[in-house]
Amino acid sequence: MARQERAVRTRRVILEAAAAVFDERGYDAATIADILSRAGVTKGALYFHFASKQELAQGVLDEQFGEGGVPQRESKLQELVDVAMLLAYRMKREPMLSAGARLSLGPGMREIFGGGSVPGWIEFTRTLLVRAKEQGELLVHVDPAETAWILSACWTGAQIYSQALNDRTDVEERVAAVYQHICPSIATPAMLARLDMAPDRGQRVAAELESGRGPVREADPAFS
Repeated sequence: MARQERAVRTRRVILEAAAAVFDERGYDAATIADILSRAGVTKGALYFHFASKQELAQGVLDEQFGEGGVPQRESKLQELVDVAMLLAYRMKREPMLSAGARLSLGPGMREIFGGGSVPGWIEFTRTLLVRAKEQGELLVHVDPAETAWILSACWTGAQIYSQALNDRTDVEERVAAVYQHICPSIATPAMLARLDMAPDRGQRVAAELESGRGPVREADPAFS
C-alpha cells in the first residue's frame, strides 16, 4: 500500500511538472529533460508512468476534468455555472488547467490530441444542460447541444482574451460576464433570479471544497 501511495504521489509530481513546462514553453518546445529537472525524479520513474512526451501531455489534459469537480447542486444550471467559475478561479493559479487549455488550443494540437479536452467539455456541458432542462430550469426553446457548444466556446474565448490582454488577471470577471449575458436567454425567470453568477463565485466554491462540505461531482463528461 505504501508503495502504491508513493507511485500515485510520484505520478502527480511528474504531471504537475509537465503542466508547468507545457504552460511556459508550449508542447513543441518542452523537453523530457525540462520536465525531469522540474519534477526532480529519475528518468526511470518518469518512464514508469509515461512512455512519451505525448502521453505526459495527454495526462495533463485528462487531469482537467478532475480539477473541475464541484459540490453537487439541486440546480444543474447553478452547478454548471459553478464549474465555469471554479475553473476561471483556478486557471490563473494552477498550471495544470492553464497548460490543458494551451495543449487543447495551440497550433497543430488538433492533429496530436484530436481537439484535446474541448470535446469533453462540450459533452459535459451538454449533459448538465439536459438535466437542467428536465428539471424545468431552461426555457422551452433551448437546445442543450447547441447551447453547450456556445457556452464552451464563449468560456474559452473569454480566457484566451483575458490571457492575451491582461495575463488572466480579470478572467473571473470576464467569465462571469459571459454567463450574465447568456443565462437570461436560456434560463427561466424563476431560475435566473436564483442563479449566483458573481465574479467571486469560483473563489467561494473553492473554499467550500476545501472545507469538505457536501458531495462532489467531478467534471467528467462520461458521468451518467
